[in-house]
Amino acid sequence: MNTDITISLTSIQWQDDEKSETELLTKAKLTHENGWDIISYEDTSATGFEGSVTTIKIDCGKSASIIREGTANSVLSLETGRKHYCQYGTPYGSLQIGVFTHQIKNSIEKDGRIYLKYTIDVNSSYLSDNEIIMTVQNT
Repeated sequence: MNTDITISLTSIQWQDDEKSETELLTKAKLTHENGWDIISYEDTSATGFEGSVTTIKIDCGKSASIIREGTANSVLSLETGRKHYCQYGTPYGSLQIGVFTHQIKNSIEKDGRIYLKYTIDVNSSYLSDNEIIMTVQNT
């Protein structure tokens, strides 16, 4: 069953000691399916992926995936303590990136929060440290 929600999404990226932060407040859909919490929302110009839909699938806190479909297509696989190689689409082309996951916290049922922390590299060269902090509110 889909539930209409509002999400507050803060994305923090660190590159060479420079911090950039993006905040998004948007309507989304929440589904619970086979032990997964699934949140889907339409991207806007604020995320740089206008015309795409992002879906975040997260289990109890061991693994997650971030799937983007539309003007940019990508699937990031996140698993605590492991590195996955993923295709990452941008409006300018596609890259193969490495994603090492440091932490996944899913407390949607308890306090409506998701926290993801991971490092991205391109061709084995460090690109950035990333954090996603999401708060879910029923609409």
